[in-house]
Amino acid sequence: MGRPVVHWELWSKEPEKIAGFYQKVFGWEVQHIPELKYRLVNTGGTSGINGGIMTPEEGPWPGNMAFYIDVDDLDAYARKIKEAGGRMIVEKMEVPGVGQLSLFEDTDGRVLGMWKQNA
Repeated sequence: MGRPVVHWELWSKEPEKIAGFYQKVFGWEVQHIPELKYRLVNTGGTSGINGGIMTPEEGPWPGNMAFYIDVDDLDAYARKIKEAGGRMIVEKMEVPGVGQLSLFEDTDGRVLGMWKQNA
């Protein structure tokens, strides 16, 4: 089984403004979920992936966008990342009722995420 990209996020200090931009330009549907401080984005496509828009709460921010790779074991892939010279930024974080995520930095300083869907 491959390890596809399954989600992307735009990180913004003005999430409402950037959501409006993409709604106007591309017609994306954006659902604001206030209790999660998150905007879920549906691009309306029959292929590709959907994403989200948010403001990270802790700084400094490692960038302004991330995409998430589907994995079956966050801890195992965190070990592989460290062994390959990468660095974990968020080891494991629970998204209640949905799954778990981690953020890592590759050897070029690029920040990416990993996602494990709940079974």
